[in-house]
Amino acid sequence: MTITKKVTFIAKEEHIATVKKLLEDMVAPSLKETGCLFYYIFQSQTNPKKFFAVESWADEVSLEGHKHTTHYAYYKSHYEPFVEEKYTEELELLDEGAYGMM
Repeated sequence: MTITKKVTFIAKEEHIATVKKLLEDMVAPSLKETGCLFYYIFQSQTNPKKFFAVESWADEVSLEGHKHTTHYAYYKSHYEPFVEEKYTEELELLDEGAYGMM
């Protein structure tokens, strides 16, 4: 079963550039992982402190493998001092048939 998540980060005002770099550094290595379907980072145009990581994994095994990589460990051990808030939402694609995914 595909797992898709949106992780929202609210950077501290003085650490916007740091959060942006930490998140950008996750993209290339994550995309190389087995089971990574997509991995995008967005920054809000109306609130530059707000970032979104939108990622999709083929299954739970792939997502769990991601959590045991060097780049994930680095991000996980560094982001907290630079953010005011972080939360995760699991997403469900509606009407998969409309996208030719059935």
